[in-house]
Amino acid sequence: MIFSTPDVAQRTGTEVSPRDLRERYTAYRRTQAAALVRMLPQEAIRPLYRKAREVVGPGDSEDPLSLLVRYCEKILPLPPFDVWRRDLGQNPEAHLRDLDGSAAAPTVSEPSTVEVREVTHQGRRWRANLRSFRDQGVWRGFIAFDSEAGSGVFRTTEIFCESDLTKLRERFISFSSATLEAFLRSSLP
Repeated sequence: MIFSTPDVAQRTGTEVSPRDLRERYTAYRRTQAAALVRMLPQEAIRPLYRKAREVVGPGDSEDPLSLLVRYCEKILPLPPFDVWRRDLGQNPEAHLRDLDGSAAAPTVSEPSTVEVREVTHQGRRWRANLRSFRDQGVWRGFIAFDSEAGSGVFRTTEIFCESDLTKLRERFISFSSATLEAFLRSSLP
């Protein structure tokens, strides 16, 4: 998930990964559908599940809740990707708050990109990606660096630990270019 604001992207020329945006959008849709299922009265679940089996059809060894969530994702009037992406750029703080309270928050095995900045080292431009996940009630994160030259991805160890995802992002944004470059140098082989 990317929460890079348009002003950061415009100032740095850093584009966010389309793959990361698509993953975040998919997670957003799944979270909204799961929230609908949790809000439904008990007596509405069984008829909705029957309809889901009719329309979606069960996947191989798919559990009933997953099927129901997939169906709700199809029937909810969720914004299309382009509308959601614009809203993400215009209201990153609201999306961070939404993610912070979500049961589908990123995990240590699947961290998410929260912000992207640019850093220059030895004349080469690098993207500094703040990757984060929720762990035992706190948000942890690290910086993953990749360059235009495609020389691989280099990352720091977990250097962030905040109670709030917004604070974690603000801390990353507060780093000077020299600090980011120092983290990059420490990450290179």
